[in-house]
Amino acid sequence: MRTRATMTVSLPPAMIEEVERVRKAEHRTRSELVREALRTYLGAGRSYLPTVAERRAIERGRAEIRRGDYLTLEELRAHVGGVGRKARRKTRRSRSKARA
Repeated sequence: MRTRATMTVSLPPAMIEEVERVRKAEHRTRSELVREALRTYLGAGRSYLPTVAERRAIERGRAEIRRGDYLTLEELRAHVGGVGRKARRKTRRSRSKARA
């Protein structure tokens, strides 16, 4: 009886090149790299629990949404887009002034 199953995955060419680069540098197989990546992704990276403060902030945000106290993305863009400063022109400073 087999202890492993085969799975086919499609990747963009740039990602394949990166896998090959790492595989060769670490003298590992593609399967070893993918297994490690999946262990990392499915393990610690997926078991995060928010802190008490984070849960309270999330609930406050949800309550605000229920009350209708929020901006749409378009409203936010209009608000933020109208506010701002013009970029200042960079000036070249002499070395003696830069140290002062």
